[in-house]
Amino acid sequence: MKLRVPAGATDTHMHVYEAAAPAAPGTFMPGHFPASGYRAMQKRLGLERVIVVQPNAYADDNTVTLEAMKKIGKGAKGVAVVKPGVTDAELERLTQSGICGLRIMTLHGGTLGFDVMDSLMARVHPFGWHANIQLDGRELPKVEAQIKRLPGRFVIDHTGKYLEPVLPQHESFKSLMRLVDTGRCWVKLSAPYETSKTGAPKYEDVGRLAKALVKHAPERMLWASNWPHPSAREPRPPEDAELLDLLLDWAPDDKTRKKILSDNPAELYSFR
Repeated sequence: MKLRVPAGATDTHMHVYEAAAPAAPGTFMPGHFPASGYRAMQKRLGLERVIVVQPNAYADDNTVTLEAMKKIGKGAKGVAVVKPGVTDAELERLTQSGICGLRIMTLHGGTLGFDVMDSLMARVHPFGWHANIQLDGRELPKVEAQIKRLPGRFVIDHTGKYLEPVLPQHESFKSLMRLVDTGRCWVKLSAPYETSKTGAPKYEDVGRLAKALVKHAPERMLWASNWPHPSAREPRPPEDAELLDLLLDWAPDDKTRKKILSDNPAELYSFR
């Protein structure tokens, strides 16, 4: 690893999977990837804080995610999935456990889509939660107005996750830029391998978008590992250190990288 991480470096998106916890029917279970495996990687890269994101495999049963946050300990918070009808008591319990966001995932296997986003965000916003949104970025022009109406802050996953990477002048990327310009939108620069057609090691097509975002609003960019790379296990998963080193290309100066890795997530996730 070439990059030296700043104090408070944060991984804003990863998942934990426990073989002992059965997956929800019809969902994808990549295998057994416990918190201990993540902690070893976290230590190796020098990351201090983490956001554990509820995987599709467990639908709205957040048990594995909450347990993982507990095992990782200080510096771990989470993004959960709750369904309409969730009680205040349950939202209070989740918030006390360190949950600070709601996962909206419109791609295959996701539990919550845009049809329930408005009503659910109205429920969880008073508890201090933000919306964590994953979609095919090419759909952004259609849903931009709806996202802009959300109360409070929202995060867009995986550099917009354009399933066919677009050019920065594409209308759907301009849509992402307009969301960023609300001042309430953060973007995770993560998982380029999921969508890149140019491929490793540089993922130039996704990198182009990451660089444009960093240049436009460095104060609202985040970084994430997407460990354990559930969709890219074969023939071998990407190397976590190499994914982190992409920031040397995407955000060439130390000051900007400190924002992305440390300052921005500290603000968004209220790390003290």
